[in-house]
Amino acid sequence: MNTLHDDAETAARRGAMIDELRALGAIRRDEIARAFSAVPRHVFAPGESLAAAYAANSSVLSKRDERGVVLSTVSAAHIQAVMLDQARLRPGMRVLEIGSGGYNAALIAELVGDDGEVTTVDIDPEVIDRTRVCLNAAGYGRVNTVPADADGGVPDFAPYDTVIVTARAWDIPPAWTDQLVEGGRIVVPLRLRGLTRSVALDRVLNETGTRLVGDDVRLCSFVPMQGAGAHQERVIRLDGGRVELRFDGPQPVDTDRLDTALFGPRLERWSRVEFDRPDLLDLWLASTLPVPGILTAEQGPIDDGLVGPAAKLGVPTLVSADGLAYRKKRPTPGTDRFEVGVRAHGPDAAPLAEQYGELLQRWRFYHHDLHGTGPLLEVFPAATTDADLPPGCVIDKVHTRIVITWP
Repeated sequence: MNTLHDDAETAARRGAMIDELRALGAIRRDEIARAFSAVPRHVFAPGESLAAAYAANSSVLSKRDERGVVLSTVSAAHIQAVMLDQARLRPGMRVLEIGSGGYNAALIAELVGDDGEVTTVDIDPEVIDRTRVCLNAAGYGRVNTVPADADGGVPDFAPYDTVIVTARAWDIPPAWTDQLVEGGRIVVPLRLRGLTRSVALDRVLNETGTRLVGDDVRLCSFVPMQGAGAHQERVIRLDGGRVELRFDGPQPVDTDRLDTALFGPRLERWSRVEFDRPDLLDLWLASTLPVPGILTAEQGPIDDGLVGPAAKLGVPTLVSADGLAYRKKRPTPGTDRFEVGVRAHGPDAAPLAEQYGELLQRWRFYHHDLHGTGPLLEVFPAATTDADLPPGCVIDKVHTRIVITWP
């Protein structure tokens, strides 16, 4: 489809990106490599250098709001490759992309071919206009571009074999499932108790109704959904805002007491459990902790030793009225491996450390039973009763009830 001709530097940059994506395990199939080879990513990153446009692990900023908050990006090629692998696209498929930038839609168009159809939707008319211009310039004029709040899907071009969401979603609106063919697949960066994971879910119909089911769970990061699907997490700011605790919803937490606990007594305990698959470990912890928060911190408090390094990217945290506990790691002497442990703060440090440590011991057994890429996720309509849900961690949303089951 692409009729542009690369100069030597562009071709080299693109080839190097594909080689790096293969080495990282993001590109696993030849057809995805061919799509990345065909689509000129730099066309969708006007004003950026070729080095920035073809960086495997960096997104390209396309829009901020008046406060400097990122509203839209061209996602990093690495996560785009991962999600396309999850999607399992084939020639002739009809695909809805929620959240536009243009480059991913072009990749999808390469994968579904001339007999397929691609529709991309975004709530921001400026983003859609920019996407349309870039798609035309790159030779993908047949991709449908729609300015709309994607909470309602895009019924005009439905039904879809696959829905790929490229913005962080707190919930799955009914329209996304309703506009999917039976057996179709949704790939979505889903917010699960403060963590974001790209999950691949298949639409399944049985005697109890329609649900989404999948066990392909990958680490990812995306800007949050806007419009009707937006969700506000509760944020507790400690240490003058340099340390934060995020909660999925309202929590009866006294900020002053937690701030005092953060600077109070501290202890560390070690589990003798190998630190492996932190992406799954954190999801296990978030789905198992009774009051899960996500602890994040600026570099300053980490350098000062106030909080552990895991807080840089966010770490599932056990919280009480007078304490908090979270995981950390240390090298295993004489090896290149690490041991996972717990660090606890405040008057409740000892019982919190013990409780967190018990979870790490339980993780040892679950980890060894994980033969796929993650736990089983099942997404049911919000009206589903407890009696009709399988056992597991139940996460209640507005439109859905999500059940996470570990082996």
